[in-house]
Amino acid sequence: TMCPLWRLLILLGLLALPLAPHKQPWPGLAQAHRDNKSTLARIIAQGLIKNNAESRIQNIHFGDRLNALAQVAPGMVGWLISGRKHQQQQESSINITNMQLDYGGIQMSFHKEWFSANISPEFDLELRPPFDNNIIKMCAHMSIVVEFWLEKDEFGRRDLVIGKCDAEPSSVHVAVLTEAIPPKMKQFLHNLKDNLPKVLPQLVESQVCPLIGEILGQLDVKLLKSLIEQEAAYEPTHHESSQPSACQAGAPPS
Repeated sequence: TMCPLWRLLILLGLLALPLAPHKQPWPGLAQAHRDNKSTLARIIAQGLIKNNAESRIQNIHFGDRLNALAQVAPGMVGWLISGRKHQQQQESSINITNMQLDYGGIQMSFHKEWFSANISPEFDLELRPPFDNNIIKMCAHMSIVVEFWLEKDEFGRRDLVIGKCDAEPSSVHVAVLTEAIPPKMKQFLHNLKDNLPKVLPQLVESQVCPLIGEILGQLDVKLLKSLIEQEAAYEPTHHESSQPSACQAGAPPS
């Protein structure tokens, strides 16, 4: 008669064991569960991971947006034209690599039925100048804030409204990581570094903002209201700030 009980205890014990690292389908989600006390932050993190937000951002092609960069970066038009006058394989390119969304660092703020999420993407940029085999490495960091609130319609029913979703201008940092810069590239690189912060946030927002709206839009409004009330009651008075990265510091890593 005790056999089924022992089997149940053994089964419960196995379920309690942590998964092996290689079996974890989304490693970022484990970090989010450890670091975030907010259920809504974990829901957002899980949704971003499942929808491959990092890959979407990393796969952004700058080709369609180089003209926009050229409009704000003096000297870039000539640089791009000179690259296109010759062989295609020698064209200039900018690629995003090492994309990291700080899933565990998603911060939530609440006020009645209004709430916001703060997400901090960080990534590297690889700039390949025309007719130069040397890749210039840069990095970028920003904080994107997305606002939501519950709004009653004429019948008293609540709907989720998505407000602004954009990067805080003061949070956008671009740093050059490559130390040995060819003299002929220094002026152009200076212009590019100054003007990338005007373009990069829009590219990242175009991927992150719709996803967050879609993730929270799938939640039942009553459940969402309950989560907001619960988390607003236990929200800490201040958020712990993490150490600035090399990009935030604006200097190459030592």
